[in-house]
Amino acid sequence: MVKIDLKGIAKVNSKGHTYWYAWRGGPRLRGEPGTPEFVASYNETVEQHRTPDKSRFRFIVADYKASGEYKKLADSTRAQWGKWLDRVADYFGDLRIAQFDRPEKIRPVIRRWRGRWAATPRTADYALQVLSRALAHAVELGKIAGNPCEGIKHLYENDRSEIIWTDSDIAGIKTSCSAEIAHAVDLAGHTGLRLGDLIRLSWSHVGDDAIVLTTGKSRHRREAIIPLYDGLRAVLASIPKRATTILTSSKRRPWTADGFGSSFNKAKIDAHMSDRDLHFNDLRGTAATKFYIAGFTMREIAETLAWEEESVEKIIRRYVGRSAAIKARIRKLEDRK
Repeated sequence: MVKIDLKGIAKVNSKGHTYWYAWRGGPRLRGEPGTPEFVASYNETVEQHRTPDKSRFRFIVADYKASGEYKKLADSTRAQWGKWLDRVADYFGDLRIAQFDRPEKIRPVIRRWRGRWAATPRTADYALQVLSRALAHAVELGKIAGNPCEGIKHLYENDRSEIIWTDSDIAGIKTSCSAEIAHAVDLAGHTGLRLGDLIRLSWSHVGDDAIVLTTGKSRHRREAIIPLYDGLRAVLASIPKRATTILTSSKRRPWTADGFGSSFNKAKIDAHMSDRDLHFNDLRGTAATKFYIAGFTMREIAETLAWEEESVEKIIRRYVGRSAAIKARIRKLEDRK
């Protein structure tokens, strides 16, 4: 076997196998290093990178990754999506874009690809989500008429409608977690903000009467307007001002999503709550429950949490505990009397 030095090749070891890529994050190469097939694959990939074939699906993936919409995604989202887009390009890249305009032919191929992660349904659905977004980009470019991923049912089903953090749950994790995690838990339970918005929430967003913040989920087109009620004021007063952001790590620096996620999971383990199906964003339900019991209308909750108004009732059913909803209705009936 002849040894040839090809520049930029990336080597990845995974599950006992070694894979070679034309460059870090680039497409996977065929054959073994030094073989004619490997060299030909490398040369072909480099040439396609220089002059991409606009009739192949690899062009769609590359164009989406270069788009302004993709660049607007949060850093953590781009980091995850980038890996999956590379897998999409590796599997579907050589197919002609026109093949995706024949749903009856391409859907079985898509299902087989997703089936690689059938043992972990959430991962399989995540893979389908990323592929679907790339195909939506193809639709936007006018390359295909419709998205063939539409109509493919998700494998993972999970109804979190009755999952909220109770006062005892919050007290439980706070028995062993750091002050920084406790502050985040309290702030989430009183504002209903998602983690991505919480870790970028700054003191400048706090006004005299409300916290006003554009939400990342809406791509900053909608505002959350959270009134400064007594409980929320008390939470804010308990958090030391260490940076421009309200929440900071123990190093007095703003949190990253990955850093917070690791620390929060450790806190659940330390509190012997790792077996509880409680996610950090379920604290949104705790906040929604507070507002609902306090007598907020559906529209007021939508404006407060920056939810889509037409979806408020569905979201309330998802996030507000049934017992809390019943108590709120009883209170309204008694008030009418």
